[in-house]
Amino acid sequence: MKRVTVSKFGLLALFSTSILFAQADGGPDGALMKESDPGIPVADALVKEKCGTCHAPDAKGNLSRISWVRTTPEGWSQAIKRMVRLNGLAITPEESRAIVKSLSSSHGLAPQEALPVMYLAEKRMIDETNIPNETMRGACAACHSFAQPLSWRRSKLEWKQLQDLHVAMYSQADAQYRRPAEDSEQPAGRDPKDKMLRGEYALGYLAKAAPLHTPEWAAWRSRQSVPRLAGEWLVVASAPGQGRFVGSFSIKPGKAADEFLTSSVLRSLNNGASVNRSGAGIVYAGYSWRGSSKGAAVAGRPDDLGSAARETMWFAPDQQSAVGRWYWGDYQEFGLDVKLTRATAAPAVLAVIPGPVKAGTKGAQFRIVGHNLPASLTPANIDLGMGVTATKILSASPQELVVMADVAAGAASGQRNVAVGGAVLEQAFPVYSKIDYIKVTPETALSRLGGIKFPKGYAQFEATGFENGIDGKQGTADDIAVGPVDVTWSTQEYLAVYYDDDAKYVGTLSPAALFTPNSEGPNPARRFGRNNYGDIWVVATAKVEKDKFGKPLTARSYMVVAVPAYQKWDQPACSYPQVPAGGLEIRAPSTRSASRVIPLHMTVVPGGGSDARSR
Repeated sequence: MKRVTVSKFGLLALFSTSILFAQADGGPDGALMKESDPGIPVADALVKEKCGTCHAPDAKGNLSRISWVRTTPEGWSQAIKRMVRLNGLAITPEESRAIVKSLSSSHGLAPQEALPVMYLAEKRMIDETNIPNETMRGACAACHSFAQPLSWRRSKLEWKQLQDLHVAMYSQADAQYRRPAEDSEQPAGRDPKDKMLRGEYALGYLAKAAPLHTPEWAAWRSRQSVPRLAGEWLVVASAPGQGRFVGSFSIKPGKAADEFLTSSVLRSLNNGASVNRSGAGIVYAGYSWRGSSKGAAVAGRPDDLGSAARETMWFAPDQQSAVGRWYWGDYQEFGLDVKLTRATAAPAVLAVIPGPVKAGTKGAQFRIVGHNLPASLTPANIDLGMGVTATKILSASPQELVVMADVAAGAASGQRNVAVGGAVLEQAFPVYSKIDYIKVTPETALSRLGGIKFPKGYAQFEATGFENGIDGKQGTADDIAVGPVDVTWSTQEYLAVYYDDDAKYVGTLSPAALFTPNSEGPNPARRFGRNNYGDIWVVATAKVEKDKFGKPLTARSYMVVAVPAYQKWDQPACSYPQVPAGGLEIRAPSTRSASRVIPLHMTVVPGGGSDARSR
């Protein structure tokens, strides 16, 4: 199972003229190929001044290399930092910020191109499902996430030069590219002994899947405009281990047209507690929000919702909604998944509490949380979905309705939409008959020792109940996610090495399933004085739900507790704002070579080992 956060190597083929290109896959050397795609001219005077010395201009306004690539704000920031380190570029933070803004607009991605790979900028640890086959996994995703190449658009020549630079800098890349392609058919007329290699296959795939020119980019170039986001927004959010939240997000203009100040209030749907945050943001290319915010964090609580956080959000082209993640932690392991909707005079339904309801329940109470909900309603005006009938309105306000309802005994299991006064919330809550199994998420996890010289890397777990779908089989696409299940948490030894007692040394798991790793360094109390690393099972045991034999339902997650990230590699990171006492401040990317930028990750392999790939 491949789990991904950020890249180890990155896309290192950016614009370096000082490296001798190598032949990667048996095809022509990239240095000998000719560019066949029309470039995208560079009009910005600062970009031409700072980049044009090395990237030669042509009569059409193109700059070599730069005019034949497009990428995200993180990609352009990464490129600038690499030019500073490798080629001696002299640039100030202010100039760097301005160039990232400019290139993100003129040589960026369309919203439709960026959305599928937003998880890279959001620092999510996920199982990538977009890798088409084992050949592309070996050629690209063996060393970094597959989102890394897919966050770029290049001409075929640029993709080839990217391969060549990987080979010139990393022998591992050369070995990967020269392996036979596992999933390809031989081209017609080709000698069967001359098998297609991974590098050759990858070059053809990326040239088609991520070309320089696309209909989406052509359309967005004409539509791109100044972001007009000031106003009030409605927020629906969730945090692993801490439940769901609703609230407001206020955006005010900043010092520039694409810079903003923010304030937000989040209210827990579990206990009603509120979290107040203030921050600032920049919008790149008309839709990519990069910001920061903070609240009154409680010292000693790494998962506190008031912690200083980075914000990455994708605003829809109509500027009426947004999705993204606000994250924090030394390994970006904590975060809020957020959805924004622009607040208008129209009613809106944000959430339904408590959530799952069992078929046959009489007199169930639903809290419908919303915005500008109608004050005068009858039960007939409230649609709770098939088989669920509102019988009485217990209380009503513009922000919340409390409704009593009956659920038919034969109501079909599945998600229900809720409609109130013209406002509809899709998949607002599930109806279920029974919980057939539970699942612990994440199913594989990584934590890191720390606390003395290095920061700790925490892990948060959740247990979700599921009902088998129509096919009656567990773990298939038609299964119904019921929701959180009340469980008891524990850890168990993963039997990989005799007498290593990992569960005793790696760390502790709280009743709320927050794992805190032990300290780094040799432990004299442990056999051979080893470090506190190891691998364990994280086990959830249901308090109420039972299987067909009458035993409590259980589920488990495999976790590796690794040593600290002693070396952190370059990662995509762009300018982000911070809010000092005096107002908006934009922090540009550092032009210095940092020794700790991003953690080196590995693929967790159940069985006690790991391979050399990044997670």
